[in-house]
Amino acid sequence: MSKLNLPNSEAPDVTIREAQSQVHEWITTVGVRYFNELTNLAILTEEVGELARLVARRFGEQSEKPSDAGRDLGDEMADVLWVLMALANQTGVDLTQALADNVAKKTARDQNRHRNNPKLT
Repeated sequence: MSKLNLPNSEAPDVTIREAQSQVHEWITTVGVRYFNELTNLAILTEEVGELARLVARRFGEQSEKPSDAGRDLGDEMADVLWVLMALANQTGVDLTQALADNVAKKTARDQNRHRNNPKLT
């Protein structure tokens, strides 16, 4: 896998497991408790919609609305990640393991599929 060229940041690197733990710690102290799973799924859908709107207007063919100007794409992505981690925590999903399993599944299933796709050449 190639290394991403990410900009330098002052934020410390954390593993996915550590991030899930940080989300849990925040929710159970500052946030009091988890919302139920259906509420968190609805919130996740809402956050993905906000991200989609921003990407569509910033990188797609729609013009950006004044209310969207200056909104931070990274913050919108972090909102999605936060709620996804909360949902994983409350349903007992270890996202570190789930991601590793998912990469292995995709590698086995799609090993040659994308290389042989004429739409991608």
